[in-house]
Amino acid sequence: MDLLNTLVDKGLRRELPTRDEALAVLATSDDELLDVVAAAGKVRRKWFGRRVKLNYLVNLKSGLCPEDCSYCSQRLGSKAEILKYTWLKPEEASQAAAAGVAGGAKRVCLVASGRGPTDRDVDRVGKTIAAIKEQNEGVEVCACLGLLSDGQAERLKDAGADAYNHNLNTSEATYGQITKTHTYADRVDTVQKAHAAGLSACSGLIAGMGESDEDLVDVVYSLRGLDPDSVPVNFLIPFEGTPLAKEWNLTPQRALRILAMVRFVCPDVEVRLAGGREVHLRSMQPLALHLVNSIFLGDYLTSEGQAGQADLDMIADAGFEVEGAGTSTLPAHRSDVAEASAPTGGCGSHAGASVCGPADSTADSPAGAGCGSACGGCSGHAEAAPVPVRAEAGEVRSDLVAVRRRGAGTDIAPNA
Repeated sequence: MDLLNTLVDKGLRRELPTRDEALAVLATSDDELLDVVAAAGKVRRKWFGRRVKLNYLVNLKSGLCPEDCSYCSQRLGSKAEILKYTWLKPEEASQAAAAGVAGGAKRVCLVASGRGPTDRDVDRVGKTIAAIKEQNEGVEVCACLGLLSDGQAERLKDAGADAYNHNLNTSEATYGQITKTHTYADRVDTVQKAHAAGLSACSGLIAGMGESDEDLVDVVYSLRGLDPDSVPVNFLIPFEGTPLAKEWNLTPQRALRILAMVRFVCPDVEVRLAGGREVHLRSMQPLALHLVNSIFLGDYLTSEGQAGQADLDMIADAGFEVEGAGTSTLPAHRSDVAEASAPTGGCGSHAGASVCGPADSTADSPAGAGCGSACGGCSGHAEAAPVPVRAEAGEVRSDLVAVRRRGAGTDIAPNA
């Protein structure tokens, strides 16, 4: 296909595709799917080889969130029967993190539900970061605490945080349909605060909430404009007890096309396969490794993922390798610039307009950032159960959603 040849050439040059090209990827047929995966795989291998980075989530504070994000099992008014607990002690969080590191994770993501941290919360997370790094030399720590106030990103950086996650989730035009208690601009603002403080910015999306192809392209173009180092792609898990419980809109083929589109638009950033992969990709998860270069290991925030060893076996069987702690995830042209100086936010943090900023006038300009329990969207995670028949888009498969009952906040050993 001429389209795919063009997209590969642009990806190898770090050149932004046009919006029409990105939309065309989402419109390809199932007959063309393997060609799409193969083309995006060339771009992935150019910048990341066959390495897969492993990340591990620790839910520091679960449930009881005052925000109303429709996708989230921890939201205000949620009837989802998830674990609810207040802040883990630093030693408890460090113990939970150690399980993931032992399983091969090089980054630990510390997540807390809520609108955003108080200054006392920032101090508490700082102590947790210190405890984790004391026990696990060389591990990266990413914080995901919601909306940041002025100065909090700098304090997290000083405390040893390496990165900050705050997802845009969906397009600016449709954001008000999923959340009323904060704005899309609030979310963008927090990502920019993380950039400005010298933290590696992590920001992504949730697919499957009923959005259009145009919405998906809009949010990915906005993310490229923000220039995060990593882009988590989540697929909604419709938890019973949340407003989006009936939104089962994805097939494995659709999910793969979305991942390919993200890779073409963001060729040289860490694209992370996050919540919902087990539910929506199911037996086609190994194909996704040709598109992404990062996954979460084991369980998620409020639901269970497949066994950690199954993740490791999948990576090996697909011909990929786990990225070692001594290996830089990002290509040299991005990691060298990030290490040389603290970024000032936006696309100026990495070399060349063709790397980070929109290359044509069709790209969206982001505005500001928001809520708490992101790092994948807490409703976007679940366990891979056996699938006896093919699940079609729109078919309710609540049997695929398993609420987390082990690990952080329990006395049961974590899955990693």
